[in-house]
This record gives sequence, C-alpha cells and structure tokens, in this order.
Amino acid sequence: MAKVGIIMGSTSDLPIMQEAIDILEGFDIEIEVDIVSAHRTPEKLFDYGKNAHTRGISVIIAGAGGAAHLPGMVASLSPLPVIGVPVKSRNSIDGWDSVLSILQMPGGVPVATVALDGAKNAGILAAQIIGSSDKCVLDKILVYKEGLKQKVIEGAKKVAK
Repeated sequence: MAKVGIIMGSTSDLPIMQEAIDILEGFDIEIEVDIVSAHRTPEKLFDYGKNAHTRGISVIIAGAGGAAHLPGMVASLSPLPVIGVPVKSRNSIDGWDSVLSILQMPGGVPVATVALDGAKNAGILAAQIIGSSDKCVLDKILVYKEGLKQKVIEGAKKVAK
C-alpha cells in the first residue's frame, strides 16, 4: 500500500501538520511522520530525501515556517512528488516568507504548494495523487467530495428558510 511521508521542520509545526495526518488517516492511507529540519539536521534531510521512495513512500508532504527550505530541499533530492505546506511561525513575516520560499522553486524542482497553514489540503492532494492509481482511495475521495457537496446543499436550505 502507498504511504505518505509527512515531515516538518520542528515540533512547533505539528498543530498545523496534524490536519494532514487526520485527513490521511480518514482515508485509511498509511503515513510516516517525522521531524526533519533543513537547517539543524541537514544529514537527516539528505537521507530522508534520497531514501523515502525505498521505504514505500509515494508522496511527501513537507511543512516549514520562516525560511521554509525543507520542501524544496526534499524535492531536490527525491524522485517523489512533494507537497509544501507554508507554516506561519512566530518568527515569520506574516507567513509570506514561508509561502514564497516554497512557491518560488526553480525550473526542474517542482513543489506543489498549498495555502499558508493549508495542511488539510496537502493531505487531500496527497490522497488524490495516490487515488489516481488506487481505486479504493479514489472511491473514498469521491465519498468525501460528495459529503462536501451535501454540506453546502444543507447550508443553503437553512439559509433559504
């Protein structure tokens, strides 16, 4: 079964990244969660980026705040799709530093970037990537999206009364 690797620069990112963990667990997708700092543990970063695919990881979600080098560095080392989650950290410039650090990757090193603190969408995107080749996951995504539609329909009914 495909696995998603969820990494973040520090434990302070976990409250945001928990949303990706929760959504993937809801889709019954196996996950691996770790702290991998681009600046404080570069050797661990290199090992993770180069070897994640050998452990059965199919997609990597990398969350980071501030300078936010983690997603791009992992993408430079790994053959896997990487989804970057910019995290608004306490030393951040309203989160824009993180957004731009992840978003503005050079040609040849793509990182799919979600909104600031958008770990839930990162989890959904990872599930959709896996669902493109796993019918069981695809079926769960279809049910999830139908649920979103029904919430809107129910909300519209309440407003119309």
